[in-house]
Amino acid sequence: MRPSIKTSQLARANLATSIAAVISLTLLASATRTVAAPTIGVLASGHAAGDQDLSPFYRWPGRLPRQPGVMLREEAFPAQPEIVEAGTALRILYTSTDVRWKSGLIPVSGTLHLPKGHPPRGGWPLLAWEHGTLGVADSCAPSWAGHRPRDAAYINQWLKHGFAVVSTDYQGLGGPGPHPYTIWEAEGRSVLDGIRAATSAHKTEIANVVIVSGQSQGSGAALGATRLAPTYAPDVGLRASIATGIVSTFPDGPYHPPESIKSPGPGPAYYTILAMVGGGLRDGAPAPDSLVTEKGHLLLEAARHTCNTAIHRLEAQEKVTAANAFKAPEAVPPLMRHSTDMKPTKLPVPTFMGTGLADAALPPQRQYAAVVALCAAGSHVVWKTYPGVTHNGSVHAALGDELTFVEAALQGKPQPSNCGALQEPGPPGQGEPGHPFND
Repeated sequence: MRPSIKTSQLARANLATSIAAVISLTLLASATRTVAAPTIGVLASGHAAGDQDLSPFYRWPGRLPRQPGVMLREEAFPAQPEIVEAGTALRILYTSTDVRWKSGLIPVSGTLHLPKGHPPRGGWPLLAWEHGTLGVADSCAPSWAGHRPRDAAYINQWLKHGFAVVSTDYQGLGGPGPHPYTIWEAEGRSVLDGIRAATSAHKTEIANVVIVSGQSQGSGAALGATRLAPTYAPDVGLRASIATGIVSTFPDGPYHPPESIKSPGPGPAYYTILAMVGGGLRDGAPAPDSLVTEKGHLLLEAARHTCNTAIHRLEAQEKVTAANAFKAPEAVPPLMRHSTDMKPTKLPVPTFMGTGLADAALPPQRQYAAVVALCAAGSHVVWKTYPGVTHNGSVHAALGDELTFVEAALQGKPQPSNCGALQEPGPPGQGEPGHPFND
Protein backbone atom coordinates (compact mmCIF):
# COMPACT_ATOMS: atom_id res chain seq x y z
CA MET A 1 0.00 0.00 0.00
CA ARG A 2 1.34 3.44 -0.88
CA PRO A 3 1.99 5.41 2.32
CA SER A 4 0.08 8.65 2.83
CA ILE A 5 2.05 11.89 2.62
CA LYS A 6 1.35 14.83 4.87
CA THR A 7 1.09 18.13 3.07
CA SER A 8 1.13 20.58 5.98
CA GLN A 9 3.30 23.62 5.43
CA LEU A 10 6.14 24.59 7.76
CA ALA A 11 7.81 27.96 8.08
CA ARG A 12 11.53 27.75 7.42
CA ALA A 13 13.57 27.27 10.56
CA ASN A 14 15.80 30.24 11.24
CA LEU A 15 19.19 28.68 11.83
CA ALA A 16 21.16 31.86 11.43
CA THR A 17 21.76 32.36 15.13
CA SER A 18 24.18 30.28 17.10
CA ILE A 19 21.50 29.51 19.69
CA ALA A 20 19.29 27.79 17.13
CA ALA A 21 22.24 25.87 15.73
CA VAL A 22 23.18 24.61 19.20
CA ILE A 23 19.58 23.52 19.85
CA SER A 24 19.50 21.64 16.54
CA LEU A 25 22.80 19.89 17.22
CA THR A 26 21.53 18.87 20.65
CA LEU A 27 18.47 17.31 19.01
CA LEU A 28 20.73 15.42 16.63
CA ALA A 29 22.85 14.11 19.48
CA SER A 30 19.69 12.87 21.20
CA ALA A 31 18.50 11.21 17.98
CA THR A 32 21.86 9.48 17.61
CA ARG A 33 21.38 7.83 20.98
CA THR A 34 17.83 6.67 20.29
CA VAL A 35 17.61 5.55 16.66
CA ALA A 36 20.51 4.51 14.45
CA ALA A 37 20.97 3.66 10.79
CA PRO A 38 21.45 -0.01 9.75
CA THR A 39 24.54 -1.66 11.21
CA ILE A 40 27.43 -3.54 9.64
CA GLY A 41 26.68 -7.19 8.93
CA VAL A 42 22.94 -6.62 8.55
CA LEU A 43 21.23 -5.83 5.25
CA ALA A 44 18.29 -3.55 6.01
CA SER A 45 15.00 -4.42 4.39
CA GLY A 46 11.45 -3.19 4.07
CA HIS A 47 9.87 0.13 3.18
CA ALA A 48 12.55 2.27 4.85
CA ALA A 49 15.16 0.65 2.60
CA GLY A 50 13.17 1.29 -0.59
CA ASP A 51 12.14 -2.37 -0.93
CA GLN A 52 9.01 -3.07 -2.96
CA ASP A 53 7.34 -6.30 -4.08
CA LEU A 54 7.87 -6.12 -7.83
CA SER A 55 7.53 -9.75 -8.85
CA PRO A 56 8.78 -13.14 -7.61
CA PHE A 57 11.64 -12.92 -10.12
CA TYR A 58 13.52 -10.43 -7.93
CA ARG A 59 13.33 -12.47 -4.71
CA TRP A 60 15.58 -15.51 -4.50
CA PRO A 61 13.95 -17.92 -2.02
CA GLY A 62 16.71 -20.47 -1.60
CA ARG A 63 20.34 -20.54 -0.60
CA LEU A 64 22.64 -18.48 -2.83
CA PRO A 65 25.69 -19.97 -4.55
CA ARG A 66 28.91 -19.37 -2.66
CA GLN A 67 30.55 -17.13 -5.23
CA PRO A 68 29.65 -13.81 -6.86
CA GLY A 69 28.94 -13.49 -10.56
CA VAL A 70 26.68 -16.55 -10.86
CA MET A 71 23.56 -16.26 -13.01
CA LEU A 72 20.57 -17.25 -10.87
CA ARG A 73 17.84 -16.94 -13.49
CA GLU A 74 16.68 -15.18 -16.63
CA GLU A 75 13.34 -14.32 -18.17
CA ALA A 76 12.13 -12.40 -21.21
CA PHE A 77 12.47 -8.63 -20.91
CA PRO A 78 9.68 -6.56 -22.51
CA ALA A 79 10.55 -4.94 -25.83
CA GLN A 80 11.26 -1.20 -25.89
CA PRO A 81 10.59 0.93 -28.99
CA GLU A 82 14.12 2.39 -28.96
CA ILE A 83 15.81 -1.02 -28.91
CA VAL A 84 15.21 -2.50 -32.36
CA GLU A 85 18.60 -4.16 -32.86
CA ALA A 86 18.19 -6.81 -30.13
CA GLY A 87 17.64 -10.42 -31.13
CA THR A 88 17.30 -11.40 -27.46
CA ALA A 89 16.28 -9.30 -24.47
CA LEU A 90 16.47 -10.76 -20.98
CA ARG A 91 15.85 -9.74 -17.40
CA ILE A 92 18.60 -11.30 -15.27
CA LEU A 93 19.27 -12.04 -11.61
CA TYR A 94 22.77 -12.89 -10.40
CA THR A 95 24.94 -12.98 -7.30
CA SER A 96 27.18 -10.17 -6.10
CA THR A 97 28.93 -9.04 -2.93
CA ASP A 98 27.53 -6.55 -0.43
CA VAL A 99 30.51 -4.38 0.43
CA ARG A 100 28.51 -1.54 1.99
CA TRP A 101 26.95 -3.49 4.86
CA LYS A 102 29.16 -6.60 4.56
CA SER A 103 26.15 -8.89 4.77
CA GLY A 104 27.60 -11.44 2.34
CA LEU A 105 26.34 -12.52 -1.06
CA ILE A 106 23.19 -10.90 -2.44
CA PRO A 107 21.04 -11.17 -5.58
CA VAL A 108 21.31 -8.26 -8.03
CA SER A 109 19.10 -7.69 -11.06
CA GLY A 110 19.72 -6.25 -14.50
CA THR A 111 19.17 -6.75 -18.22
CA LEU A 112 21.01 -8.48 -21.03
CA HIS A 113 20.55 -7.74 -24.74
CA LEU A 114 22.10 -9.75 -27.57
CA PRO A 115 22.34 -8.53 -31.17
CA LYS A 116 20.29 -10.01 -33.96
CA GLY A 117 21.70 -12.90 -35.96
CA HIS A 118 24.42 -15.38 -35.12
CA PRO A 119 27.39 -14.37 -32.98
CA PRO A 120 30.83 -14.20 -34.55
CA ARG A 121 33.36 -16.92 -33.78
CA GLY A 122 34.21 -16.59 -30.10
CA GLY A 123 31.11 -14.53 -29.36
CA TRP A 124 30.09 -10.89 -29.40
CA PRO A 125 32.18 -8.42 -27.38
CA LEU A 126 30.31 -7.13 -24.35
CA LEU A 127 29.44 -3.59 -23.33
CA ALA A 128 28.48 -3.17 -19.67
CA TRP A 129 26.23 -0.11 -19.41
CA GLU A 130 25.90 1.75 -16.10
CA HIS A 131 22.87 4.03 -15.81
CA GLY A 132 22.59 7.43 -14.11
CA THR A 133 20.34 8.50 -11.24
CA LEU A 134 16.83 7.09 -11.44
CA GLY A 135 15.92 6.86 -7.77
CA VAL A 136 16.50 4.36 -4.96
CA ALA A 137 13.14 2.55 -4.76
CA ASP A 138 12.99 -0.92 -6.31
CA SER A 139 10.46 0.19 -8.94
CA CYS A 140 13.11 2.52 -10.42
CA ALA A 141 15.20 -0.46 -11.61
CA PRO A 142 15.56 -0.38 -15.42
CA SER A 143 14.97 -4.13 -15.53
CA TRP A 144 11.48 -3.45 -14.10
CA ALA A 145 10.54 0.01 -15.41
CA GLY A 146 12.44 -0.23 -18.67
CA HIS A 147 15.51 1.72 -19.72
CA ARG A 148 14.86 5.45 -20.07
CA PRO A 149 14.61 6.42 -23.77
CA ARG A 150 18.04 8.09 -23.80
CA ASP A 151 19.70 4.97 -22.41
CA ALA A 152 17.68 2.58 -24.53
CA ALA A 153 18.75 4.47 -27.68
CA TYR A 154 22.37 4.26 -26.49
CA ILE A 155 22.09 0.50 -25.88
CA ASN A 156 20.58 0.10 -29.33
CA GLN A 157 23.57 1.75 -31.00
CA TRP A 158 26.02 -0.64 -29.37
CA LEU A 159 23.87 -3.61 -30.42
CA LYS A 160 23.88 -2.22 -33.95
CA HIS A 161 27.67 -2.18 -33.86
CA GLY A 162 27.87 -5.83 -32.82
CA PHE A 163 28.12 -5.68 -29.04
CA ALA A 164 26.08 -7.61 -26.51
CA VAL A 165 24.97 -5.26 -23.72
CA VAL A 166 24.59 -6.13 -20.04
CA SER A 167 23.22 -3.47 -17.69
CA THR A 168 23.13 -3.87 -13.93
CA ASP A 169 20.37 -2.27 -11.90
CA TYR A 170 23.00 -2.02 -9.09
CA GLN A 171 22.70 -3.61 -5.68
CA GLY A 172 19.39 -2.98 -3.94
CA LEU A 173 17.65 -1.45 -6.95
CA GLY A 174 15.22 -4.23 -7.75
CA GLY A 175 16.98 -6.70 -5.45
CA PRO A 176 16.74 -6.78 -1.65
CA GLY A 177 17.99 -4.08 0.69
CA PRO A 178 18.90 -0.42 0.14
CA HIS A 179 20.48 0.76 -3.09
CA PRO A 180 23.95 2.14 -2.14
CA TYR A 181 23.50 5.29 -4.19
CA THR A 182 26.76 6.62 -5.77
CA ILE A 183 28.85 4.33 -3.50
CA TRP A 184 31.25 3.25 -6.21
CA GLU A 185 32.78 0.37 -4.24
CA ALA A 186 29.35 -1.30 -4.22
CA GLU A 187 28.23 -0.28 -7.70
CA GLY A 188 31.53 -1.39 -9.24
CA ARG A 189 31.06 -4.88 -7.84
CA SER A 190 27.52 -5.02 -9.23
CA VAL A 191 28.95 -4.13 -12.64
CA LEU A 192 31.73 -6.71 -12.58
CA ASP A 193 29.52 -9.52 -11.30
CA GLY A 194 26.91 -8.75 -13.96
CA ILE A 195 29.65 -9.16 -16.57
CA ARG A 196 30.74 -12.45 -15.03
CA ALA A 197 27.17 -13.74 -14.96
CA ALA A 198 26.49 -12.77 -18.59
CA THR A 199 29.70 -14.23 -19.99
CA SER A 200 29.49 -17.48 -18.01
CA ALA A 201 25.80 -18.11 -18.77
CA HIS A 202 26.21 -17.32 -22.50
CA LYS A 203 29.69 -18.66 -23.27
CA THR A 204 29.00 -19.45 -26.91
CA GLU A 205 27.37 -16.09 -27.58
CA ILE A 206 29.40 -13.59 -25.53
CA ALA A 207 33.18 -13.25 -25.56
CA ASN A 208 35.14 -12.25 -22.49
CA VAL A 209 36.06 -9.03 -24.27
CA VAL A 210 34.58 -6.27 -22.17
CA ILE A 211 34.01 -2.51 -22.25
CA VAL A 212 32.42 -0.68 -19.32
CA SER A 213 30.53 2.57 -19.91
CA GLY A 214 28.57 4.81 -17.56
CA GLN A 215 26.96 8.24 -17.34
CA SER A 216 26.64 10.47 -14.25
CA GLN A 217 26.01 8.10 -11.33
CA GLY A 218 26.99 5.39 -13.78
CA SER A 219 30.31 7.09 -14.53
CA GLY A 220 31.29 6.45 -10.91
CA ALA A 221 30.19 2.82 -11.27
CA ALA A 222 32.21 2.46 -14.50
CA LEU A 223 35.36 4.01 -13.02
CA GLY A 224 34.79 2.00 -9.84
CA ALA A 225 34.53 -1.25 -11.80
CA THR A 226 37.66 -0.32 -13.77
CA ARG A 227 39.57 0.40 -10.59
CA LEU A 228 38.37 -2.80 -8.85
CA ALA A 229 38.75 -5.19 -11.79
CA PRO A 230 42.40 -6.24 -11.26
CA THR A 231 41.80 -7.30 -7.65
CA TYR A 232 38.08 -8.12 -7.40
CA ALA A 233 37.50 -9.64 -10.85
CA PRO A 234 40.81 -10.40 -12.62
CA ASP A 235 38.92 -12.99 -14.71
CA VAL A 236 36.95 -10.24 -16.47
CA GLY A 237 38.55 -9.43 -19.83
CA LEU A 238 38.32 -5.66 -19.48
CA ARG A 239 39.71 -3.81 -22.50
CA ALA A 240 38.56 -0.19 -22.10
CA SER A 241 36.46 2.09 -19.92
CA ILE A 242 34.11 4.99 -20.71
CA ALA A 243 32.78 7.69 -18.37
CA THR A 244 30.63 10.68 -19.34
CA GLY A 245 29.00 13.29 -17.11
CA ILE A 246 31.74 12.43 -14.61
CA VAL A 247 30.56 12.27 -11.00
CA SER A 248 33.74 10.94 -9.33
CA THR A 249 35.71 13.27 -7.08
CA PHE A 250 39.39 13.21 -6.15
CA PRO A 251 40.13 15.30 -3.04
CA ASP A 252 43.83 14.36 -3.25
CA GLY A 253 44.12 15.30 -6.92
CA PRO A 254 46.29 18.18 -8.13
CA TYR A 255 43.40 20.40 -9.25
CA HIS A 256 40.44 21.61 -7.21
CA PRO A 257 37.53 23.44 -8.85
CA PRO A 258 36.54 26.84 -7.50
CA GLU A 259 34.42 26.83 -4.35
CA SER A 260 31.66 28.48 -6.37
CA ILE A 261 31.34 25.34 -8.47
CA LYS A 262 28.54 23.34 -6.93
CA SER A 263 26.28 20.64 -8.30
CA PRO A 264 22.77 22.06 -8.01
CA GLY A 265 20.91 19.54 -10.16
CA PRO A 266 17.17 19.46 -9.60
CA GLY A 267 17.66 20.39 -5.93
CA PRO A 268 20.34 19.73 -3.32
CA ALA A 269 17.81 18.18 -0.92
CA TYR A 270 16.92 15.53 -3.52
CA TYR A 271 20.41 14.04 -3.80
CA THR A 272 20.97 14.08 -0.06
CA ILE A 273 17.66 12.33 0.55
CA LEU A 274 18.49 9.64 -2.02
CA ALA A 275 21.86 9.11 -0.36
CA MET A 276 20.25 8.86 3.09
CA VAL A 277 17.93 6.08 1.93
CA GLY A 278 20.76 4.48 -0.03
CA GLY A 279 23.40 3.93 2.63
CA GLY A 280 24.99 7.35 2.41
CA LEU A 281 24.85 8.01 6.15
CA ARG A 282 27.90 7.03 8.13
CA ASP A 283 27.65 3.96 10.35
CA GLY A 284 26.11 4.89 13.70
CA ALA A 285 24.48 8.06 12.34
CA PRO A 286 20.84 8.82 13.17
CA ALA A 287 18.22 7.26 10.93
CA PRO A 288 17.05 9.54 8.09
CA ASP A 289 13.59 10.08 9.60
CA SER A 290 15.12 11.75 12.67
CA LEU A 291 17.09 14.24 10.56
CA VAL A 292 14.35 15.67 8.36
CA THR A 293 11.61 18.24 8.85
CA GLU A 294 8.03 17.59 7.77
CA LYS A 295 8.91 18.98 4.35
CA GLY A 296 11.96 16.74 4.20
CA HIS A 297 9.83 13.77 5.23
CA LEU A 298 7.66 14.33 2.16
CA LEU A 299 10.74 13.86 -0.01
CA LEU A 300 12.05 10.97 2.08
CA GLU A 301 8.82 9.01 1.76
CA ALA A 302 8.63 9.76 -1.96
CA ALA A 303 12.19 8.46 -2.42
CA ARG A 304 11.23 5.20 -0.76
CA HIS A 305 8.43 4.34 -3.14
CA THR A 306 8.78 6.33 -6.37
CA CYS A 307 11.35 7.64 -8.86
CA ASN A 308 12.92 10.78 -10.32
CA THR A 309 10.03 12.39 -12.14
CA ALA A 310 7.56 12.12 -9.28
CA ILE A 311 10.14 13.17 -6.69
CA HIS A 312 11.16 16.24 -8.70
CA ARG A 313 7.51 17.19 -9.13
CA LEU A 314 6.90 16.92 -5.39
CA GLU A 315 10.08 18.84 -4.61
CA ALA A 316 8.96 21.74 -6.80
CA GLN A 317 5.33 21.63 -5.67
CA GLU A 318 6.21 21.69 -1.96
CA LYS A 319 9.21 24.03 -2.46
CA VAL A 320 11.54 21.66 -0.62
CA THR A 321 15.12 22.91 -0.35
CA ALA A 322 18.24 21.93 1.56
CA ALA A 323 17.45 24.79 3.94
CA ASN A 324 13.99 23.55 4.92
CA ALA A 325 14.30 19.78 4.43
CA PHE A 326 16.57 19.12 7.42
CA LYS A 327 16.25 19.99 11.10
CA ALA A 328 19.87 21.10 11.22
CA PRO A 329 21.16 21.56 7.66
CA GLU A 330 24.71 22.44 8.76
CA ALA A 331 24.95 19.20 10.79
CA VAL A 332 23.99 16.87 7.92
CA PRO A 333 27.18 16.95 5.77
CA PRO A 334 29.44 15.54 8.54
CA LEU A 335 27.01 12.61 8.88
CA MET A 336 27.27 11.68 5.18
CA ARG A 337 29.78 9.36 3.53
CA HIS A 338 31.86 10.96 0.76
CA SER A 339 30.58 8.32 -1.62
CA THR A 340 32.01 9.71 -4.87
CA ASP A 341 35.53 10.23 -3.50
CA MET A 342 38.34 8.15 -4.99
CA LYS A 343 42.08 8.07 -4.52
CA PRO A 344 44.02 8.92 -7.69
CA THR A 345 45.06 5.53 -9.07
CA LYS A 346 46.47 4.37 -12.37
CA LEU A 347 43.63 2.62 -14.18
CA PRO A 348 44.44 -0.73 -15.81
CA VAL A 349 42.94 0.00 -19.25
CA PRO A 350 42.61 3.00 -21.61
CA THR A 351 39.80 5.25 -20.43
CA PHE A 352 37.61 7.62 -22.42
CA MET A 353 36.08 10.55 -20.51
CA GLY A 354 33.53 12.91 -22.03
CA THR A 355 32.18 16.24 -20.76
CA GLY A 356 29.43 18.45 -22.08
CA LEU A 357 30.53 22.07 -21.71
CA ALA A 358 26.91 23.07 -20.98
CA ASP A 359 26.62 20.57 -18.12
CA ALA A 360 25.04 22.49 -15.24
CA ALA A 361 24.43 19.35 -13.14
CA LEU A 362 28.10 18.35 -12.88
CA PRO A 363 29.99 21.45 -14.05
CA PRO A 364 32.89 21.04 -16.49
CA GLN A 365 35.49 22.26 -13.97
CA ARG A 366 34.46 19.55 -11.53
CA GLN A 367 34.76 16.91 -14.26
CA TYR A 368 38.12 18.36 -15.33
CA ALA A 369 39.37 17.80 -11.77
CA ALA A 370 38.65 14.07 -12.12
CA VAL A 371 40.42 13.88 -15.49
CA VAL A 372 43.50 15.68 -14.14
CA ALA A 373 43.65 13.41 -11.10
CA LEU A 374 43.56 10.21 -13.16
CA CYS A 375 46.12 11.61 -15.60
CA ALA A 376 48.43 12.55 -12.73
CA ALA A 377 48.19 8.97 -11.47
CA GLY A 378 49.50 7.70 -14.81
CA SER A 379 46.23 6.55 -16.37
CA HIS A 380 45.84 6.40 -20.14
CA VAL A 381 43.03 8.93 -20.59
CA VAL A 382 41.40 10.42 -23.68
CA TRP A 383 39.21 13.38 -22.64
CA LYS A 384 36.79 14.98 -25.08
CA THR A 385 34.63 18.04 -24.49
CA TYR A 386 31.44 19.01 -26.33
CA PRO A 387 30.35 22.68 -26.62
CA GLY A 388 26.65 23.32 -26.15
CA VAL A 389 26.05 19.82 -24.78
CA THR A 390 24.27 19.36 -21.46
CA HIS A 391 24.53 16.65 -18.82
CA ASN A 392 21.95 14.41 -20.50
CA GLY A 393 23.17 15.25 -23.97
CA SER A 394 26.71 14.02 -23.35
CA VAL A 395 25.61 10.36 -23.55
CA HIS A 396 24.94 10.56 -27.29
CA ALA A 397 27.24 13.47 -28.16
CA ALA A 398 30.23 11.33 -27.19
CA LEU A 399 29.02 8.09 -28.78
CA GLY A 400 30.86 8.43 -32.10
CA ASP A 401 34.12 9.19 -30.33
CA GLU A 402 33.52 6.28 -27.95
CA LEU A 403 33.07 3.81 -30.80
CA THR A 404 36.28 4.99 -32.47
CA PHE A 405 38.12 4.80 -29.13
CA VAL A 406 36.86 1.28 -28.41
CA GLU A 407 37.65 -0.01 -31.90
CA ALA A 408 41.26 1.13 -31.51
CA ALA A 409 41.49 -0.43 -28.03
CA LEU A 410 40.15 -3.78 -29.24
CA GLN A 411 42.69 -3.78 -32.06
CA GLY A 412 45.46 -3.34 -29.51
CA LYS A 413 46.26 0.14 -30.82
CA PRO A 414 44.68 2.52 -28.28
CA GLN A 415 44.30 6.17 -29.19
CA PRO A 416 47.09 8.32 -27.73
CA SER A 417 46.32 9.84 -24.36
CA ASN A 418 45.79 13.62 -24.40
CA CYS A 419 46.73 14.08 -20.73
CA GLY A 420 49.57 16.34 -21.77
CA ALA A 421 47.29 18.77 -23.60
CA LEU A 422 44.44 19.30 -21.14
CA GLN A 423 42.91 22.75 -20.87
CA GLU A 424 40.80 23.90 -17.94
CA PRO A 425 37.22 24.65 -19.02
CA GLY A 426 35.16 27.55 -17.78
CA PRO A 427 31.75 27.50 -16.10
CA PRO A 428 28.89 25.75 -17.92
CA GLY A 429 27.75 27.40 -21.13
CA GLN A 430 24.30 27.34 -22.69
CA GLY A 431 22.80 24.21 -24.16
CA GLU A 432 22.41 24.30 -27.93
CA PRO A 433 19.76 22.64 -30.13
CA GLY A 434 20.60 19.84 -32.49
CA HIS A 435 21.96 17.34 -29.95
CA PRO A 436 19.87 14.29 -28.98
CA PHE A 437 18.39 14.38 -25.46
CA ASN A 438 20.07 17.73 -24.84
CA ASP A 439 17.55 18.89 -22.22
